[in-house]
Amino acid sequence: MTQPLSPPPRPSFAADLRDAIAPRTVLLVTGVLLLQLGFILSYIGAFHAPAPHRIPVVITAPAQIAPRAAAELNQLPGDPVHATTAPTQEAALRQVTSGTTSAALVVNPAGTTDHLYVASGGGAAVVTAVQALAARAEAAQHRHLTVTDLVPLQKGDARGLTGFYLVTGWLVGGYLVAALLGVAKGARPATTRRAVIRLAATVPYAIASGLGGALIVGPVLGALNGHFMALWWLGALLVLSAATVTMAFQVLFGVVGIGVTVLLFVVLGNPSAGGAYQASLLPPLWRALSSALPNGAGTDAVRRIVYFGAQGITGHLTLIVVYIAAGTIVTLATSAARQRKARSRPSVTDRQEPGNRVSTS
Repeated sequence: MTQPLSPPPRPSFAADLRDAIAPRTVLLVTGVLLLQLGFILSYIGAFHAPAPHRIPVVITAPAQIAPRAAAELNQLPGDPVHATTAPTQEAALRQVTSGTTSAALVVNPAGTTDHLYVASGGGAAVVTAVQALAARAEAAQHRHLTVTDLVPLQKGDARGLTGFYLVTGWLVGGYLVAALLGVAKGARPATTRRAVIRLAATVPYAIASGLGGALIVGPVLGALNGHFMALWWLGALLVLSAATVTMAFQVLFGVVGIGVTVLLFVVLGNPSAGGAYQASLLPPLWRALSSALPNGAGTDAVRRIVYFGAQGITGHLTLIVVYIAAGTIVTLATSAARQRKARSRPSVTDRQEPGNRVSTS
């Protein structure tokens, strides 16, 4: 009589766990957790205690007063300002309206009221900090202060944050489109030609993204009026910088490269960009990153285009182009190296030829 077949042994919980969650998945989840904690640390670290640091201020006063007034400001605890002197009031005001300095203090030796000229278009938080510092310094000498904003914010640019959000949107679009291209067809292009095609595909996207952002903040919402063409092409460059760098990270690290991109542009880039708090109000790490990443370069470039006649943006544009060039070069060079390595490996057919057959004994 045939014995009934016994049911197969039930797999253990450990086996089910290994089958449901692969070790690679555990590593990826751990990476996400670290990225999340890094996000919290970076944003709170940058914003929890903003303090002024060497904010540029120019002083105009008679020759016997100006150096002493500048020295007194430079000796304030914590180096909140970096005060210099200007020979005339006109020269000091030109520095403010060109974005060279954050404020100009004009001392009136004939009275007890001095005048502070500021440019909120360069950053509302910096202006607030300078006004508070100047008011305290004046009060300590029993003097009074009046304030004039030479470069006020546009009506639709509440608190001067429009440029920051515009740049953030452009950069998010850049790294998302590159990530999408990688996820759809493999993070690492199989050939150099495919890498070239992917890079080329980001160009029309960047142009359309730059155009769309400039249209939204200008004609559609009236947040930043004027300078349409300049903002359009700045946006295109920013999108390309994020897209090419993302592709480079993907070619180098595979899917993990997307996480590296988020670390660079979101975890480190956004809090250091000078949105709510400008670079001179941030702690040292974020202050240094502000001028080294496209986020900060783009945010300040938008402000300078809109409020200061595009003066002082050459360095920012150069940095953004360097990121585009570096991302492109790394993507192409790494793809070419991987293609050469793949061609140098013996194929399965070659390994099965009589002369190349591997013994299994």
